[in-house]
Amino acid sequence: MRERLRSFLPSLRPRRRFFNGERIVMGLRGRPARSAATALSVGLLLAGGLSAVAPADAVTAHGAGSPSATYTNPVTSNVVDTFPDPAMIRGKDGSWYAYGTTNPIFNSAGEPGEHILPVLRSDNMVDWTYVGDVVSPNAIPPFWQSNSRAWAPDIRYVDGQYHLTYALSTGGIALATAPTPTGPWTQHGLLVPSAAVAGCPTGNIDQALFTDADGTHYLYWGSYDVICVSKTNADATALTGPVTQVAQGRRMEGAFVVKHGDFYYLMYSDGGCCDGAFSGYTVKVGRSRSPYGPFEDDEGTDLMSLSSKGGFVLAPNGNGFTGVGHNAVQTDLSGQDWIVYHGISNADPDFPPVQSRAGELKLSKRPMLIDRLDWIDGWPVANAGAGGSVSGAAAPVTTGPVDDSFASGLGAWVSRGPAVVGDETDPGRFARLGDGAALTSKVRVEGDLHARADVRTSPGGAVGLRAGVNGRNGAVAWLDAQAGELRVEVTHGDTTVRSAAPLPATFDASTWKVLTLDWVGDHVTASVSEDDLIDPLAVTTATAPRNATPSGAIAVSARRGGDVDNVSAAPAARPVTERVPDPVPGRLLTEYSDDFEGTGMPETGGTAWSWVRQPAAGPRLEGGRLVWPTQAAELYTGSNTASVLLRDAPRSDYLVETKLSFDGSRASQQAGLVLYQNDDRYLKLVHSLLPLNRKPGQLLHQTEFGKEAERPTATPPVAVANGPMFGAAPAETTWLRLYVRHDVVHDEYDVRMASSTDGERWEWGGTWSLSDQGDLRIGLVSMNTAGATAKFDYVHTYDMAQGPGTQAAGGGTTS
Repeated sequence: MRERLRSFLPSLRPRRRFFNGERIVMGLRGRPARSAATALSVGLLLAGGLSAVAPADAVTAHGAGSPSATYTNPVTSNVVDTFPDPAMIRGKDGSWYAYGTTNPIFNSAGEPGEHILPVLRSDNMVDWTYVGDVVSPNAIPPFWQSNSRAWAPDIRYVDGQYHLTYALSTGGIALATAPTPTGPWTQHGLLVPSAAVAGCPTGNIDQALFTDADGTHYLYWGSYDVICVSKTNADATALTGPVTQVAQGRRMEGAFVVKHGDFYYLMYSDGGCCDGAFSGYTVKVGRSRSPYGPFEDDEGTDLMSLSSKGGFVLAPNGNGFTGVGHNAVQTDLSGQDWIVYHGISNADPDFPPVQSRAGELKLSKRPMLIDRLDWIDGWPVANAGAGGSVSGAAAPVTTGPVDDSFASGLGAWVSRGPAVVGDETDPGRFARLGDGAALTSKVRVEGDLHARADVRTSPGGAVGLRAGVNGRNGAVAWLDAQAGELRVEVTHGDTTVRSAAPLPATFDASTWKVLTLDWVGDHVTASVSEDDLIDPLAVTTATAPRNATPSGAIAVSARRGGDVDNVSAAPAARPVTERVPDPVPGRLLTEYSDDFEGTGMPETGGTAWSWVRQPAAGPRLEGGRLVWPTQAAELYTGSNTASVLLRDAPRSDYLVETKLSFDGSRASQQAGLVLYQNDDRYLKLVHSLLPLNRKPGQLLHQTEFGKEAERPTATPPVAVANGPMFGAAPAETTWLRLYVRHDVVHDEYDVRMASSTDGERWEWGGTWSLSDQGDLRIGLVSMNTAGATAKFDYVHTYDMAQGPGTQAAGGGTTS
């Protein structure tokens, strides 16, 4: 561990940080640089000292350097063992910072215990360095309980301060603020108490802040099984508004809200975060035209409905990781959005027992991953629906033809008017522009582009970010504090077009804001936000005059003075507009199918089916369907009393489908498909009824996709473990599909689920992986609680040996 902790690979940008009390200034490529003699004094701008985060040596992974063409997930491999519930922000120093749940991040190096809210830093979102913890074990906040652990941080930039909210394992949501991404942190106590909040029957953890275009801050929170929202005060330090329930569902938690176009998008995770290779975590989304909802998934299901939900953003896909969820977002310098999340390796899912403030714990390893987040037909989805990547994917764009933090002064710019270099603790060096001053890049950017800058000005000033500068031609995004608006102007020859959007009444132009300018085709869009987390305070778009082009220089300018930093321009990301195809059934395999027209069951002379624990009475063929009342019997870990109707499956890849009508009304009733090896090794896809936590008497109709098998990686090994994922909402009649692929390389079955409520449009969900220890058989069940009736119209099995088909998919559903 000593060798590892001493390996500090340099950052690309200048940094000013305290480590063990010594101030270090790192220049480009990590070379020691000379600090500016004196930061220029300004009354309207924040300045101040920086003290260390909880002392820590530095650990760097992968190797520093310029951004890579591709990257490998998890991005925290060889840095930390685990980094659950990650949140990410780009600091005003130009680096990206990630914050994680309290965990034993250096367990593999022999370090005992946990780090409390560990912090990582990166210059490219791919290569990360550990830089400390938010809370030192020697400085536990007094409002914590003796066994509290800090979970699920959320990071924002609010009026010149970094706002880190976090949850306590003992309940309650706390706030810490700092002038830099690494501290020093001031604790503000609990925003949400540990006790139940009136109107919000949920676990008071898993929070995220969101700032709307009018400047109003909202806090979303909740876990198992309700998500709520409330307004906060102007500085986001206390709840002020009424509490509103916006979503509910089995194991629902981890809300994260963004504003894209005209909609608010509530992302969340369900299915279970932390059960090793049995974690069914999946990221889903609903959208609304109000931050209070109603939020609906892509099939129109209200997130408050008593059912499971669709709207899949990211689900396990058989790539070796499961439990993918508790997401945040980030945007790179090309304007491409990214989803930030944790996942669990099926090959290495569990820690040995860990000593913590809460005693001995059995924890799962949950490293941080990132993937491209696409917006297709108005919905966010990871990698166009392909799900998470492992290696070979294009890396985030974190530099460009123009990319300047002014660490080396103004030499890369043509200066007009008064312009000097300022220096402060958080941003480091930046450009200070006097009234009428401008800086124009010496390099040109060709083609469609995304430009970005951190800016601030006086209440009566304005700061502009220009692109396509060719003489007086070009576009400019003005953050105009005097006019109280964000304005975009595009000039070509004698023609200038303008568009503007009002800034919030509470807008403070004297603190750093993120100003962006996108010029794609003839659309020129400006936006401004606090932290560029898909939460714009204002957006406006103009149509460029004929023959206007984004090719040209980049410039920044000011009226009545202003500051700019981290100015970048890169080729604009090209939006992905079509989803990857979802599986399409191949040829019907009649020898593995049954339409229940008279001879399908063993007792009617059929030889294809056989029973495990044949029932004395109940199942029958009626009207071309198998009618099967639910049994008061189980198929769950050590309780295996339910009947299972089985038939052989093909030896090659296949898809099995059934049409199920189900009238369940009592808790735990369920019926559907199984892929069965034995009572303790199977996968099931069923319509089930499950109770809603903290709302007695309310039941959820779920499309439940369960896995049961051994868990040898636990300490001690678990003979039989069980975990669920959840699909989209079922109906009185639901079509169910399981697509079975045999992964020869890893010697496992990868099985993906889908469901439909009309047999035409399918919602494809997650994948369970099950090691190959023998053939799986196709089966049906109707079990757990008596009193309901399942009616199966057919079991159809399709050949998928040639792959999943090529018909295009759209909106998360296919036929």
